[in-house]
Amino acid sequence: MSTFESLNLSPEILADIRRAGFEAPTPIQAQAIPPALTGGDVIGCAQTGTGKTAAFAIPIIERLAGSAGLRALVLAPTRELALQIQECFDGLGAGRRVTAATVIGGEAMGPQVEALRRRPAVLVATPGRLLDHLERGNVSLGTIRILVLDEADRMLDMGFAPQIERILKHVPLDRQTLCFSATMPPEMERLVRGHLVRPVRVQVGPASRPVDKVSQVLYPLHRDEKTPLLLSLLRGGRGKVLVFTRTKHRADRLARAVGDAGHRVARLHADRSQSERRRALDGFRAGQYRVLVATDIAARGIDVIDISHVINYDLPATPEDYIHRIGRTARAEASGLASSFAAPEEGDQLRAIERHLGQPLRRERARAR
Repeated sequence: MSTFESLNLSPEILADIRRAGFEAPTPIQAQAIPPALTGGDVIGCAQTGTGKTAAFAIPIIERLAGSAGLRALVLAPTRELALQIQECFDGLGAGRRVTAATVIGGEAMGPQVEALRRRPAVLVATPGRLLDHLERGNVSLGTIRILVLDEADRMLDMGFAPQIERILKHVPLDRQTLCFSATMPPEMERLVRGHLVRPVRVQVGPASRPVDKVSQVLYPLHRDEKTPLLLSLLRGGRGKVLVFTRTKHRADRLARAVGDAGHRVARLHADRSQSERRRALDGFRAGQYRVLVATDIAARGIDVIDISHVINYDLPATPEDYIHRIGRTARAEASGLASSFAAPEEGDQLRAIERHLGQPLRRERARAR
């Protein structure tokens, strides 16, 4: 079994790793950290929940220790993931004195400008807000030595490819590029060929399939049976529950029904302000809320390690989104349950998901108690 000590890391970061509670490197960390430490390009492809953030944060911190000014840029698809990456750098970079700042949409520009003026070593950003700062002259990327594309497939799914291309024009060509992703669609292959140089490819497990320890079950039912079944499952279970809906309106309506039934619940979707989204996620992580009702904004990169149950109240639009949703449970080697509700009108999505999985989901009858 690999250890962090065997990866030739400094005593300072080993101490921060221990303080963060990491006992041993996950497979993606054990395989990606050594080539990343040498300065080469790396493609890390692994299931969600396998520790990809630390797999790039640790080598970045080691390589930038003692450097002055902005040296690394991490691009992420969502505000929540960017904030999670910031937390990882805050926790692991203290001993090596590597600081990070985050620029994301939904928050005031002023404090972000002040954070940039403090000359952090690492900048974590969503593409749109970073372009805003570049266009206003608030930041220069000419000193970047390391570029990370995190959840790169999700950024492409969300239509960020043109923005990423614009950003890359500001980044030096003689850089190290680390690309981490859960899947490797053709668009990703084209991106890799255009911007990485002889990358080391690290893949842990079948990257487009769910983590092995997720128990999956399907409830065929009619649309008006969904809410009674959800409330029944909540009454009969324990632990944190993440519920996915297709629309923001339905998330609001369902959260009210869950709250009226006596459960501590929060909502997470794009119409919520950034402070509301942060309070919802922090409260869910801390146990203030047992249930989080969310749209697919939460399907990628939300690191809450003790979610016991993911419920697809509405089936997602694509099989890839299904994989990312259910990957929110069974994180950090734990086990978990994923339940999906399928109304007759969702038959096309269900068939696509089962084709992608290569097998049918286990059916159970919907019995609301």
